[in-house]
Amino acid sequence: MSQSVLILGATGRMGRHTALAFDAAGWRVRRFRRGDDLTAAAMGVDVIVNAWNPPYSKWRAEVPGLTCAVIAAAKASGAAVILPGNVYVYGPDMPEVIGPGVPHRAEHPLGRIRREMEESYRASGVRTIVLRAGDFIDDAASGNWFDMVIAKRVARGVLTYPGRSDIPHAWAWLPDVARAVVGLAERRESLPGFTDLAFAGTTLTGTDLARACAKAIGRPVRVKRMGYLPLHLARPFWPEAKHLLEMRYLWTTPHRLDGTELDRLLPDRQETPLALVLARALQLDIQPDQPVTRGPVAV
Repeated sequence: MSQSVLILGATGRMGRHTALAFDAAGWRVRRFRRGDDLTAAAMGVDVIVNAWNPPYSKWRAEVPGLTCAVIAAAKASGAAVILPGNVYVYGPDMPEVIGPGVPHRAEHPLGRIRREMEESYRASGVRTIVLRAGDFIDDAASGNWFDMVIAKRVARGVLTYPGRSDIPHAWAWLPDVARAVVGLAERRESLPGFTDLAFAGTTLTGTDLARACAKAIGRPVRVKRMGYLPLHLARPFWPEAKHLLEMRYLWTTPHRLDGTELDRLLPDRQETPLALVLARALQLDIQPDQPVTRGPVAV
């Protein structure tokens, strides 16, 4: 008998990819529609993927209520919850290698909200799996740092980088993350009641990324440092600006994710080579002749 999953935020980038991955794995996929009753929608499903992600400026107002609603629906239905996590919970003083067991010490607003959300799940008694990843790279423009800023002018030979180009930064290819979510869903009964895991993905400096993009497009790519003055000027008029400035430290603080435990749990997991990731993310009309490989891939 096939298993079933309810995807919250199915039209967003994470929700879209997890829905496709579960469908490909033979699961019955329900996509939650805003306005429906969440508890009713969750009845009969085995897993709820909470891919809801309001704009930063609405996190304080919306995230606590959404968290309570998901927990209530999971308790009523008996479903496990899988929560896409990020690195915000560690804060600006995070060590370079982060993952399970590293204390969550963030005190900045967005980090505090994520900490509180995860603590609510931990205290709820609902079986919860957090899969934590770095910045996403998507196969379509979806409003992330890579497509909106960093790679916007790569075709013209310029990579616009929002921090120091020599700082290691964690990246994750969304289709690979989504397949890992499915693998964890299929092994949920053997996991602790609250499981915190890291998806290593690919760790790159800005210089590494420019070099890889140059190889993908077949021409030199130089790194140009992004200026933050426009965000400062936009703060009185655009609520998201202050939160983007709040998270600026991620581009000046070296960090990589430790995926050792995820690799142990999913020993057959595969990741897409960086060359193919960039070909798809940059919408290039090429198909690099590289097989999918095991484990994280660096430049």
